[in-house]
Amino acid sequence: MEKNLHLNRLPSRPPLPARGIQSGSKMRMGPGRKRDFSPVPWSQYFENMEDVEVENETSTDSFRIYSSGSEGPVLLLLHGGGHSALSWAVFSAVIFNWIKCRVVAVDLRAHGDTTVNNSEDLSAETMSKDIGKVIEALYGENPPPIMLIGHSMGGAIAVHTAAANLVPSLLGICVIDVVEGTAMDALNSMQNFLRSRPKTFKSLENAIEWSVKSGQIRNLESARVSMGGQVKKCEDPVSSPGISKTIIEGIIEEEEEEEEAEGEGGEHGNEGESNNKRKKEDDLEVKECPYTWRIELAKTEKYWDGWFRGLSSLFLSCSVPKLLLLAGVDRLDKDLTIGQMQGKFQMQVLPQCGHAVHEDAPEKVAEALATFMVRHKFTETKGGFQCMFPAC
Repeated sequence: MEKNLHLNRLPSRPPLPARGIQSGSKMRMGPGRKRDFSPVPWSQYFENMEDVEVENETSTDSFRIYSSGSEGPVLLLLHGGGHSALSWAVFSAVIFNWIKCRVVAVDLRAHGDTTVNNSEDLSAETMSKDIGKVIEALYGENPPPIMLIGHSMGGAIAVHTAAANLVPSLLGICVIDVVEGTAMDALNSMQNFLRSRPKTFKSLENAIEWSVKSGQIRNLESARVSMGGQVKKCEDPVSSPGISKTIIEGIIEEEEEEEEAEGEGGEHGNEGESNNKRKKEDDLEVKECPYTWRIELAKTEKYWDGWFRGLSSLFLSCSVPKLLLLAGVDRLDKDLTIGQMQGKFQMQVLPQCGHAVHEDAPEKVAEALATFMVRHKFTETKGGFQCMFPAC
């Protein structure tokens, strides 16, 4: 196997907010102020971007990787279905400043900017083998200590990878908001959820705005860097009247409410609002190249069962230390409830988060993982970070 590196060394990231302040949390905007939905580059959160080439029997696949650091254990980050490595951006910047580590976020096959010969094969077996091959391509036969961390589908793939012994230097596993029981129950409604999403967006800014206002990502800072990994420009320009019309109408309504809050009343104020609304509607008639989803998740349905069935027993069978982070305790199934009572893994619930826990609350996830790794003596703290749990 050979590795083709395209390293982009850039200036260090901007200072992080003080600990305890949610970096991308929602805040009440004053009158006349509007949130910034413009995209932010990956380079504000990662040091390097690489394309790692992996040789297969009949082709060469290229996996896009974002990374920071050159010493300490590797935190190998696996994103959820439809997301990309950029969903880990804010979390990566936080934890990299708190503990001695290397962060490596991977675009899984058919996601982000990874290109593979058979992008339709998203079986757990194939994706697990991808992880093993990427690790070998990066580090050879003697990889450094590695902590597998996965969210949703990525969490399932992390467990399958560990159970198949594809990471010889595995330290531990962290699974974020994926449990077999609730995942299997949710599969029945998944197609309805996917159909309810807009198919296209008039711009990347529009996609970012939708992700925040729909609640898919509750952290604006994370949405601004991660949505670029979820959507791409359509190949052919189309007329935009039908593009995400309901989303755009919602945005128009919110802007009108903001204008009312500014006290623009009276006859002239109403006339201005009407003209403003007509202008926005006219803007929809402009021909442009809209954005659409990078992957059609609905077409991956045949693999969903294989990702999640038997996941709890696989997770419990892994002999390394295990951490389970959930958005709600109700997500635990029977096997994990028993396992947790028997002390087979550590669990922490992070309330007031959506499914994308690591995006909604990157500092809380980083704190939980940093404490877990220091407790197990996998690494050391830096930058004045102090573990908050008594067991640390």
